Amino acid sequence: MRKLMWVVSALLGFMVLASGGGVWTLAADPRPVDQPAGKDAAKSKESGNVTLLRVPDKGIQPQVAVDSKGIVHLIYFKGDPGAGDIFYVHAGADGKFSKALLVNNKPRSAMAIGNIRGAHLAVGKNGRVHVAWMSGKAERIGDSKASPMLYTRLNDEGTAFEPQRNVIQSAIGLDGGGSVAADEAGNVYVAWHAPSPGEKGENSRRVWVAVSTDEGKTFAKEKPAFDDPTGACGCCGMRAFADRRGMVYVLYRAATEGVHRDMYLLTSSKKGVPYLGERLQQWETSSCPMSSAALAESSAGVLAAWETKEQVYFAVIDPETGKRSADRPAPGEARGRKHPVVAGNAAGETILVWTEGMGWDRGGSLAWQVYDKSGKPTEEKGRADGVPTWSLVAVFTRPDGGFTVIY
Repeated sequence: MRKLMWVVSALLGFMVLASGGGVWTLAADPRPVDQPAGKDAAKSKESGNVTLLRVPDKGIQPQVAVDSKGIVHLIYFKGDPGAGDIFYVHAGADGKFSKALLVNNKPRSAMAIGNIRGAHLAVGKNGRVHVAWMSGKAERIGDSKASPMLYTRLNDEGTAFEPQRNVIQSAIGLDGGGSVAADEAGNVYVAWHAPSPGEKGENSRRVWVAVSTDEGKTFAKEKPAFDDPTGACGCCGMRAFADRRGMVYVLYRAATEGVHRDMYLLTSSKKGVPYLGERLQQWETSSCPMSSAALAESSAGVLAAWETKEQVYFAVIDPETGKRSADRPAPGEARGRKHPVVAGNAAGETILVWTEGMGWDRGGSLAWQVYDKSGKPTEEKGRADGVPTWSLVAVFTRPDGGFTVIY
């Protein structure tokens, strides 16, 4: 396995700092633009306080999370887009990515087609890693053609992932992929959208959540998260997240009457039940936009990012009151903007990163904008080509207050 090494400056001294109200990271690579990070490793680029980093081993669909000890956890996809594999690496205080571990124990049981059906990552109690994903061609539910919602976790020794298992018991019909969240109390949440049993169509789809209270050892039968008949956009992704207080958040796209594809935020403070729902933004379209969403924690609150009408937005949610800020769009002309991700630092700054020009079986570029603590765009912005086909972008905050974008 190829390795990526971050050379951390002596000034930072590998010191782990609190960054973004719960987001902790290692230092960025201080070397010149395009200087390799190590033999046969990915290359990094720098633009002000923003560092760009390619996914190790030419992988795609990076997903990143950082634990309270400053360990950077990363998963990525490799192989046939319809039937490939998920790999996991982490980087500690020595600045090196570990040897990659295979996440899925059944070969080629993950998929990347559509950009939004890939694996999601969460870090829970004692830094345990949890991964959930929609299966590819290699695995189905029984004799049916239905796709399972697969889950696995890192074992107690941290040396391998446990055998993957399907958490769907009755709510079959997975299409747009699901998500996973975990908190420091040992609760794990696997979420997806599917029709109610016995029903069909987008209008009958709803968000389902399977909850574990024992760090993922066992899961209760899934329950609907929200009673309102919003439907769910069948081939759109979603995002689940648990903050440091144990609040659970879910972002998903509705499909009411097949045309009202509004963005909804669900929140819960009681181990996932019940959820309160809020419509963030309206969008009327009869076609599925195959959108994704993101959630992260910062010093300002919980950050939510989503797409509407080829534009990307973010908002800040106050975890104490539940109130959210005004929607903040990416500056400039909104054309083909998709797949936003977001991160914040201890100074209250926020970075919004998104893709441009991505489409079915087509790669594109990435762009970013940094906002100050009042939510106004700063001069820190940029764009870079080279996002691979079926891929996404990821971002995290460094201890120096800068941001690293992985693509």
